[in-house]
Amino acid sequence: MLANRLLQPIKTANMKFFPEHWLYPPDWVILGVNNACNLHCKMCDVGAGHKESNFYFNMMGARPLNMPRELIFKIIDEAATYFPKAKLGYSFTEPLIYPHLIESIRYAKLKRLYTALTTNAFRLKQMAADLAHAGLDEVTVSLDGPPEIHNAIRGHERSFTGAFDGIKEIFEVKSRGLKVSVFCAVTEWNIGHLVRFADLFKSFPLSRLGFLHTNFTPPEVAGAHNALYGRLYPATISNMKEINVERMDLEALWREIKTLEARSLPFPVVFSPQIRDFQALKDFYQRPGKFVGARCYDAFRLLMIKSDGSVMPAHSRCYKINAGNLHQQSLKDIWRSESIGRFRKTLAEAGGLLPACSRCCSAFSN
Repeated sequence: MLANRLLQPIKTANMKFFPEHWLYPPDWVILGVNNACNLHCKMCDVGAGHKESNFYFNMMGARPLNMPRELIFKIIDEAATYFPKAKLGYSFTEPLIYPHLIESIRYAKLKRLYTALTTNAFRLKQMAADLAHAGLDEVTVSLDGPPEIHNAIRGHERSFTGAFDGIKEIFEVKSRGLKVSVFCAVTEWNIGHLVRFADLFKSFPLSRLGFLHTNFTPPEVAGAHNALYGRLYPATISNMKEINVERMDLEALWREIKTLEARSLPFPVVFSPQIRDFQALKDFYQRPGKFVGARCYDAFRLLMIKSDGSVMPAHSRCYKINAGNLHQQSLKDIWRSESIGRFRKTLAEAGGLLPACSRCCSAFSN
């Protein structure tokens, strides 16, 4: 811990003054193992069918449908060789329907890599034992509210039951070190139901329960961004096809936030971003061009690999940036590529964030 504290000022200086020559390895290698999802979430460009967005392209644009077995094994080999402390994040689009999931987790553990999985958990009950026995270190389940709310948002009448039963099953079979978290995206449809949702997990030993304020890019933010950066990193409207932030009852949301912050639960309850007062909450949703965070750290600590081997900085909410391809280059060379270095430098010269970064989750991570 002391070494990390001593190192942090050096890393911060590297990020601010020489971002194109980043000296440090990634913390996470994010795996876009497939381009398919078994649910249709209203707040997601994929679920809503908004094919014109960067987010949809980054999630669904690569082919083949599933990352080939030989490619994911190559990624694991190179991560273990070049970045042995990096964590592997099976995140996009829905890892539980990826055919090589269990085998690749097992192989990653043989290589002593940390493995994490983010999922809608619809198939978690059937796969819980295999995941635990493969050595998975961490699972994050995405849920959107109590049963009737979640099912309406996800477009499947059994989606909550499938996920909830899966969480129960993973606790039945999990190895001692497996961490389980639940995260909920705050939307107009689940405000007023968040406290009841949290109470559903009172008997579960979760690592944490998280609430994510909606990530969205409205037309005016995309337009302002493109006036400045459209030639290099064009932005698109995102997560707005079915969402209407004007319908969000912010007073009710603020009451629920304060109730949840004061509630005694057997696990931490976290919000992202952490909003300090009601005016800041109004600014988040009603003034989307106003920055909440200071800078994007994820461009310096994450990279995402798609099913075709193409690599981009950060993750699927970012711009269309092709930093290289693992079929032609090594993971190490791509991490230090000119393309990623140029993007990091552009971020630094802009003060840490570009205009269309304002409501991306990476804008308020730390």
